[in-house]
Amino acid sequence: MSALQDPRVLFAAERTLLAWTRTSLSLQAFGFAIDRLGMALDQFAPLARPPLARPLSLLLGECFILLGAGCALYSVRQHRRVLRTLAPEEIPAGYLLVGGVVLNLLLVLLGGLVGGYLLHEYAWGGSAPPQPAGGG
Repeated sequence: MSALQDPRVLFAAERTLLAWTRTSLSLQAFGFAIDRLGMALDQFAPLARPPLARPLSLLLGECFILLGAGCALYSVRQHRRVLRTLAPEEIPAGYLLVGGVVLNLLLVLLGGLVGGYLLHEYAWGGSAPPQPAGGG
């Protein structure tokens, strides 16, 4: 339990949660951008790229998306742990504590949906590289 009995402790915890939220969102956006860049490069120069380039960009992008989702889950866990240490005097009357937690849980859900979408699109032909025209 915190002995400070100061609401600024709560607001510092909220700011920390929001910093983790920004980090999570940035990691997920970076992962999506890596995947889309791999797809775009396949569209512009399909024969100039090695055969594993597209699966590797998908894998790397998925890793960043999962890292971002994990970051959001971890931040919720840490935030809830800090909130349990606060005395009732440190929480302003009527202040809702669930906003940042709900936001981070939505980021986890949306990260999973985007990751699933990218895998589905790749696995079922949504972004297969164009094949060269046949003939001699």
